[in-house]
Amino acid sequence: MSHTPVSRSECYAALVARRSVRHTIRGVEYHVSEWGKPKDPLLMMLHGFGDAGSTFQFLVDQLRHDWYVVAPDWRGFGESRTRAESYWFPDYIADLEMLLSKYSPDLPATLLGHSMGGNIASLFAGIFPQRVTQLVNVEGFGLADRDPRDAPSNYRRWIEASREGAAYRDYDSYAELAQRIVRQNPRTPMPIAEFVARQWAEKDGSGRVVIKADPAHKLPNAVLYRRSEAQACWEQLSASVLFVLGAQSSFRSGAVPWLATGSLPIPSANVATLEDAGHMVHFEQPAALAALVEQFLLPG
Repeated sequence: MSHTPVSRSECYAALVARRSVRHTIRGVEYHVSEWGKPKDPLLMMLHGFGDAGSTFQFLVDQLRHDWYVVAPDWRGFGESRTRAESYWFPDYIADLEMLLSKYSPDLPATLLGHSMGGNIASLFAGIFPQRVTQLVNVEGFGLADRDPRDAPSNYRRWIEASREGAAYRDYDSYAELAQRIVRQNPRTPMPIAEFVARQWAEKDGSGRVVIKADPAHKLPNAVLYRRSEAQACWEQLSASVLFVLGAQSSFRSGAVPWLATGSLPIPSANVATLEDAGHMVHFEQPAALAALVEQFLLPG
């Protein structure tokens, strides 16, 4: 990628120019961040819960090879503005299918997903194995299985929470939000946190800094997670896979059973652990992650 600073502010200065485009995807005006040239190899990056595609900027800036990087904001996050009563996980999979139909209609794609984005990418790659050739899953290992006997109380919890509504807190300034980001992810440099704050939030008419996400995302999921269904999708996957873990990640506990036994969710996957990194690996160790990703995607 071309590494010439393209923006200057008191926060992180981007090195590679980002473009914003919009596509209508299944009734939602999707916002997509793009870097690089369409003639270069496509690398689609999929963000996690509460994040936005634009915060892959730090990872893109550290890539040494030329890529056409495409990073959508999932429906109801970032600039993909929509309001809904509920959000259903299968919608993200269907949205990804439509996005790939636009960006890679004829060739299998290379996907990188973080957290929720990694879960979406892994499920998609099993549902449509012919559509994905390489997959980097960063901290997206699925959830703990749920007991079906919890269904009655879970449905009730969802209905009662929906009746009460949900809201994100607001902030006095971007700096206050950046400080919260650093408290939750203490290895994140403050300039990066300030950049992220401006991607996650905006000022309202009264000058308050408000999160750019539909509050309905904060509601509990009405449907219990069924790990056996996810495993059935993973078993159909044919892409080459790299799992990336942060050594200090709070999400690592979800991977410990298969790390300890060697029984990987995707048996053929490669596994790498980045030291001095928590869950938000692309904030905390973008250079190390970029090197790992390119080593996997471009062997030799």
